[in-house]
Amino acid sequence: MNDFILNLVASGGYWGVALLMALENVFPPIPSELIMGLAGIEAGKGHTNLWAVILAGTVGSVAGNYFWYAIGRSFGLKRLDHFIARWGRWFTLDHREISRFNNLFHRHGASTIFFARMIPTVRTLISLPAGIFQMSRTKFLVWTFAGAGLWNVVFAGIGFQLGSRIEEIDRYTGPISTGVIVLIIGAYLVRVIFWRPEAGNKTES
Repeated sequence: MNDFILNLVASGGYWGVALLMALENVFPPIPSELIMGLAGIEAGKGHTNLWAVILAGTVGSVAGNYFWYAIGRSFGLKRLDHFIARWGRWFTLDHREISRFNNLFHRHGASTIFFARMIPTVRTLISLPAGIFQMSRTKFLVWTFAGAGLWNVVFAGIGFQLGSRIEEIDRYTGPISTGVIVLIIGAYLVRVIFWRPEAGNKTES
C-alpha cells in the first residue's frame, strides 16, 4: 500500500494527491495520514509546492466526503424512517434518537463536521448522516474544507519535516486509527446488547 501511494504521489503530482484523498474518503482503509505525509516529503524534496499539495489533498477530501453526503441526501429522512422501523434494532436507533441527530445537525452541524474531520474513520462516516439530515450543502462544504484542510496541514507538514523517516507517522497513527475502530465496534456491541427502543416516537420530517 505504501509503495502504491508513493508511486501515485510521485507520478501524479497534485492530481495524484487529490485522487488518493478522494478515494481515502470513499474507501477509509486507505490512510490519509500516509498520503499527506508522503505528499509532504515530495514537497520537501522540491518536487512540488507544500501549500499546493495541501490544497490538492483538501479538494480531494471534500470530493470524497461529498460522495457520502450526496448519498445520504438522496436517501433522506422518509426512507430513513422506514429503514429504522425495520432494521433499527441492529443499528441501535429509534425515532427518538433520529430526532436528536436531526436537531444536532441543524443546531451544531458546523462544529460537528469540523471536529469529526480530526477523528480517524469518523471523519468519513459523519458525511452520510449530514446528508440524511439535510445539513446545508454550503455549510457542509465549507466546514469539511476547513476541517480536512487543518488535518492535511498537520500531516503534510510532518512529512515535510521528517523526510524519509515517514514510517514514524505510520508507527504512531496506525495504532491510533486501529484503536478508534476497536472502540467504535466495542461501543456498538455494547449498545446492541443493552439497547431498548422507546415506543411511540416519530422521526421529524
